[in-house]
Amino acid sequence: MRMSFRARDWSRFWLAGALLLWAFALGATQAAAHNVTEGDAGYIQEIWGVNIIPFIYLGAKHMVTGYDHILFLFGVVFFLYRMKHVALYVSLFAMGHSITMLAGVYFNWAVNPYVIDAIIGFSVVYKALDNLGAYQRWFGFQPNTKAATLIFGLLHGLGLATKILDYNIASDGLLANLIAFNVGVELGQIMALAVILIAMGYWRKSASFWKHAYTANVVMMSLGFMLMGLQITGYFVAA
Repeated sequence: MRMSFRARDWSRFWLAGALLLWAFALGATQAAAHNVTEGDAGYIQEIWGVNIIPFIYLGAKHMVTGYDHILFLFGVVFFLYRMKHVALYVSLFAMGHSITMLAGVYFNWAVNPYVIDAIIGFSVVYKALDNLGAYQRWFGFQPNTKAATLIFGLLHGLGLATKILDYNIASDGLLANLIAFNVGVELGQIMALAVILIAMGYWRKSASFWKHAYTANVVMMSLGFMLMGLQITGYFVAA
């Protein structure tokens, strides 16, 4: 089920954006959502050979602290009530994420991190608008939600690959370590998704769900625009 997006509701969007701008400004020094922490980066650069457990840990840590992933997953499952539908969409996202993360690092696909992370911010905006029913209202048709989830999964994985490439992982044991990292990412995704679904389950049982569902998606859209703004600003500052 999707919600009707009315022109007069833009005032709520701007209010939500203003309230959230200060919070995002605090994190502006780390413009890219896919940044690997300094300590983890140093560890990645120093180790050699196959290190399965450490890379599983690093992958899981990345996912549960990756706010762009969490926001997109939140949007994807927002109106999914049946577990088979949740499993389908999350699997599509995971498949896309895995393909480009593994291939991007292994084949050294270099993409400007600001550009790819701005696109990832757009994925959050796209999903929020989808939940609000904006495409049906504006254009008279509904884009394929499964295809969109897969495509944005590919882009999220490419964003992660771009960041990993910055830290020059040793070639010895590279494939095994990448697979382990990806396993960790998927484990982290399961943990994050479990928390989201539990919280959503309780929220949907309350009378406030439909009262605040619209606002929640407007807030998500605001965050997506802010992510895009940070990346676009970083691109021009770094140029």
